[in-house]
Amino acid sequence: MIMETVKKIINFVKGKSPEREIVINVEKLEYRVAVIEKGQLEELSIERTDKERIVGSIFKGRIKNHEMGLKAAFVDIGFEKNAFLHHWDMIPAALDEEMETIDRGGKKKNRAKRIDLRDIPRMYPPGSDIMVQVTKGPIGTKGPRVTTNISLPGRFLVLMPFTDQCGISRKVDDSAERKRLRKILEKLDIPETMGIILRTAGVGQKERYFVRDLAMLLEKWTEIERNMKKNQTASYVYKEPDLVERTVRDFLTEDVDRIVIDSPTEADRIKALVAQISKRSLGRIKTYNESAPIFEKFNIEKQIDNAFRRQVWLPSGGYVVIDETEALVAIDVNTGRHKSRDRDSEDNTILHTNLEAADEICRQLRLRNIGGIVVLDFIDMKGRKDQQAVYNRMKDHLRRDKAKTHLLPISQLGLMEMTRQRHAESIQSAIYADCPNCKGRGVVKSPESVSVDLQRRIAQVMRQSPAGRELRVFIHPDILHRLKHEDEDLLIDLERRYQGKMTFKADASLSTECFKITDAQSNEELFVQAS
Repeated sequence: MIMETVKKIINFVKGKSPEREIVINVEKLEYRVAVIEKGQLEELSIERTDKERIVGSIFKGRIKNHEMGLKAAFVDIGFEKNAFLHHWDMIPAALDEEMETIDRGGKKKNRAKRIDLRDIPRMYPPGSDIMVQVTKGPIGTKGPRVTTNISLPGRFLVLMPFTDQCGISRKVDDSAERKRLRKILEKLDIPETMGIILRTAGVGQKERYFVRDLAMLLEKWTEIERNMKKNQTASYVYKEPDLVERTVRDFLTEDVDRIVIDSPTEADRIKALVAQISKRSLGRIKTYNESAPIFEKFNIEKQIDNAFRRQVWLPSGGYVVIDETEALVAIDVNTGRHKSRDRDSEDNTILHTNLEAADEICRQLRLRNIGGIVVLDFIDMKGRKDQQAVYNRMKDHLRRDKAKTHLLPISQLGLMEMTRQRHAESIQSAIYADCPNCKGRGVVKSPESVSVDLQRRIAQVMRQSPAGRELRVFIHPDILHRLKHEDEDLLIDLERRYQGKMTFKADASLSTECFKITDAQSNEELFVQAS
């Protein structure tokens, strides 16, 4: 710990860039938070100011109905779509698999879930009020997902009002530190009906910080209970803090050298929040007031553009291809420009590229907030030792991910499968919309294919029209160029065969796949090809 402090002082004196910093961009429509390590973008969070923050928020809801086939209830929390509440997510609270539980005496304690799903409709009949917390926001056509297992995150602790289980995050893997934290946990004055989790941010912290954090959480819970009694049904009883406040709560740890923000007002608010946690950290908060946009100054904007491309290049010359589908995310690894001549060198190249890909994939999962099922197709490796090395590299990097992940070793088909907890839409879904031309396919028909379609439709219209009818065809300029220079004889043959006439008009407002056939005299639409 002393050596790390000395290193930071030396770096500061020499004028070197901070090892880890948080850059916050505040705008009227959007807040953006970037976590930078040695100049590289590692995490990105975006929040639109015109959208409600509901993940983590607590509502006074009302049971609308139970669907026994789904083993779930639908709850009205005041939104257009009712929230989905699985019966397993109802009382008694489920045990968090990321937590090692400890009883009040300091001994490990295993607890089996005892719940009879058949009793839940009787315990919570339609029309009854219920307190729920949103665990996943609306995604696509699905409404939010909620739970009755309420948890209130603080700086160092997570309070669980409806379970008496206490524990330490499994991500704290140092045995000596776990022993120290366990002693602190035993001394805390926790209400008997409640439980807490010690977060990884508490590593190395003094006991008084946990005492203060617990007092703030209990005060917050008292306010929530008060709101539950007085507020109307289908309304908030607790709203999750905004992105700036969550950043202070979740990211401002000892290894963060500074926070840089381009809003003096929000900088003052951050300082007020930090003062409640640690006054020593106030010096790490800096206000940015230069003319250049803050994300451009820190080279973040360019990194965002590069990171969200379908093809992401690796330092060795290999690349990763990321495709998000509705059911899963497919990630493919390729050697690209990195080639080798002999077999031994080729094996080393493949392993090196796969290890680089593992580093980048874990970074991309965090950056894009990818969730659900992820299938990874690494470059084929013959040796089990190399496969294990890639698997271990993935596991090591996933430990720093705040979302829950589950990773499987490389299968006989050469694929690695994993899941990542999804709380909300991915960053890509939030920033980008489907292309109006290709509708998200990523490809459009070639001019030759469109010409074939057009000739087929013209023949169909002419067969159904009287002889001598004149047609007017509106089409994209690129397709018209194809018709004039390559397919003109085919069109003349169509006129001769069906005794009709055609005139063509370029319309740049049409996509390359679209065209419209009308009657030249009456302007009546005879056929419209939409993309």
